[in-house]
Amino acid sequence: MLQKKIRWILLSSLTLNLFSCVKEQKTAFDLSGLYRASIEITTDEVPFFLNLKKSGEKWAAEILNGDEVLNYDEVYVEGDSIRIVMGIFDAEIKAKMMENGTLHGVFVKNFSSGYSIPFFAEKGELPRFPTTQTPEFDFSGKWKTVFDDGNGKSYEAIALFEQKGNKLTGTFLTKLGDYRFLEGNVEGNMFYLSAFDGSHVYYFEGRAENNGSISGKFRSGPKYQETFVAERNETFELPDAYSMNYLKEGFDKFTFTFPDVDGKMVSLEDEQFKNKVVLVQLFGTWCPNCMDETKFLAEWYKKNKSKGVEIIALAFETKADFDYASERVRKTKERMGAEYTFLIAGESNKEKALEALPALNQIIAFPTLIYLDKSGQVKKIHTGFNGPGTGGHYHRWVEEHENLIKELLLEP
Repeated sequence: MLQKKIRWILLSSLTLNLFSCVKEQKTAFDLSGLYRASIEITTDEVPFFLNLKKSGEKWAAEILNGDEVLNYDEVYVEGDSIRIVMGIFDAEIKAKMMENGTLHGVFVKNFSSGYSIPFFAEKGELPRFPTTQTPEFDFSGKWKTVFDDGNGKSYEAIALFEQKGNKLTGTFLTKLGDYRFLEGNVEGNMFYLSAFDGSHVYYFEGRAENNGSISGKFRSGPKYQETFVAERNETFELPDAYSMNYLKEGFDKFTFTFPDVDGKMVSLEDEQFKNKVVLVQLFGTWCPNCMDETKFLAEWYKKNKSKGVEIIALAFETKADFDYASERVRKTKERMGAEYTFLIAGESNKEKALEALPALNQIIAFPTLIYLDKSGQVKKIHTGFNGPGTGGHYHRWVEEHENLIKELLLEP
């Protein structure tokens, strides 16, 4: 722990003048290859695997978390400096290559003032979390988990773990979404898990107690922290995702009018949506679970749009500025090959989003998917999204989605 703290202090100091030098040092070190990278959040580090590749004069990067490989093609190398734009997210890694081949720099969220976290990477096939003890406990299985934010608020989740030797993979599912592909290691009766998706920085650690339960902590980004406890429970389930959202009393129809990325006003009442099954997706380009859902819907729409189905994505972005929001949405639409309609609906504040869509009883999750029949009536609303990292839960939702669409298409 002391070693982590010392390195964090050194990296924090380094980032103050990392990119202020006008004259760049040159190095003959080969930048390409696999790295164990980490983002420092005070005394904790969030490790992930980073693969840098070069084809001709073009650089690319891969971020690896468990079975997931995230690809980034906006990678710029000049002298001993590298900048990796985090795909659709308004964030980037900026680093310099040291003489020993390590990378030192920062992870920055451009839309968030002052969000700059130390970044470090060491080349080689290294463990995600270095361990010195053999595992004394098998964390594999399904766990009923309760998170506590320390301010009187708690929520339930499901932990799904698979352990092979000292390697641990899995995720946590909540009623609002999942923590995607987590990967880490087991040491003694402790586990350490992490994920970095280009936007969110996740760190979990847990300890097996004498009674077989788990106690631990969760960190997201440089400041947010929760504690959790978990007990094995193969039958525990979260609330039905279709039960949390509905139309408020007094509203018999769901409707809206918002601008598209070019500023043209589009309404649910427009001719292109009449007599069709319509899915309305509440999402944001800042939201990893939304990206998982969008990735699925983009391919699904291409295969099914000829059947009389339309999708409208309502984007709630981190800034109220229309030009900023439309730029983020346009990039997301292009990068993900999504051919359906995208509208700029407002800010990513849930209270303001509810003001924009007053027919809904609440907005508690991005994404939320609203299913409308051919007459424009709301048939079901699915809150949150469990992505591919949840395994069988994801495949179950895909099957539910396909069956629901078939039913709606068969209706007169």
